[in-house]
Amino acid sequence: MIGIIGRKLGMTQLFNELGQQVPCTVVEATPNPVTKVSTVDQAGFASVELGFGAQRVARANKKGERTPKGHRASKAEVGHAKKAGLDAPPAVLKSFRLDDAPGKNPEIPTYTPGDKITVDIFTPGERVKVTGTSKGRGFQGVVKRHGFHGGPNTHGNTKHRKPGSIGAGTDPSRVIKGKKMPGQYGNTQHTALNIRIEKVDTERNLIYLRGSVAGPTNGILFVRKQG
Repeated sequence: MIGIIGRKLGMTQLFNELGQQVPCTVVEATPNPVTKVSTVDQAGFASVELGFGAQRVARANKKGERTPKGHRASKAEVGHAKKAGLDAPPAVLKSFRLDDAPGKNPEIPTYTPGDKITVDIFTPGERVKVTGTSKGRGFQGVVKRHGFHGGPNTHGNTKHRKPGSIGAGTDPSRVIKGKKMPGQYGNTQHTALNIRIEKVDTERNLIYLRGSVAGPTNGILFVRKQG
């Protein structure tokens, strides 16, 4: 399903025609250039690859030596962008499958490299699915990671935020898979379904999504149509 790549600006509120307050996430989605079109014969499914943002390009100095890459685009990325007629390679690339796109023939995609996908593909009231990466919170204990209550804080107890026993003794003599333990919390990809579009601002390339979605401010979001 076709979609768009955007950047989360934060949250705000709107008021609908009934005067009800609606919390919204604001997504800035500048026109996404189509960098590649794949057919069923090429990849096994029809898809379009979209780009968002721009990378810096490494340039040669007076001696003809190229600067170290660092945060600059590689030659392969520059060449890939030139095929789509772009001056600078996009900072983010994402492929969207067209198998179930309404009005699209998956055998012959109607998009061509160089086309622009804008926020006007969405309409207020439409339902979409939004994919983002949650905030990374590092290594955390079971209280913060899983919501454990912890032990008593009085009467000589010393296991205030510890998980306690993690398994039986003789049988099965091991820790069961999936046991809730301390570990990495956050920094994982999450997809929210049935998110309602409250408003589309085509002049400023903004999409107002009802409620909250995963990701920090300025985080990258993938907004896709939902059949």
